[in-house]
Amino acid sequence: QVQLVESGGGLVQPGGSLRLSCTASGSIDSITAMGWYRQEPGKQRELVARITTRDESITYADSVKGRFTISRDSAKNTVYLQMNSLKPEDTAVYYCHTYAYVSNLYALGDFWGQGTQVTVSS
Repeated sequence: QVQLVESGGGLVQPGGSLRLSCTASGSIDSITAMGWYRQEPGKQRELVARITTRDESITYADSVKGRFTISRDSAKNTVYLQMNSLKPEDTAVYYCHTYAYVSNLYALGDFWGQGTQVTVSS
């Protein structure tokens, strides 16, 4: 099946930067989209950014526009999230997500990583 592994989270001061990475592995035929979601304790998980494979269409949450940048390396099945000018309200667990076709399956599936903690605090 498909596994997603995130890295790059940590503790930073307000105004600082972090770069998250997520690599997909497993029986992947093709990936149609990869993105990042985040979830604060007691709150609903929300989309942060997503990028499609075919047309490279990018979606950002309004709260991160101008500060975060999503990019990908298709050859490595990896997606990145560069986070600049971080604010305390960016504190959350960040989850990688992908839509992908799996070998021997003829329908699109979606898969989640385990999450990486991002904490922005002085």
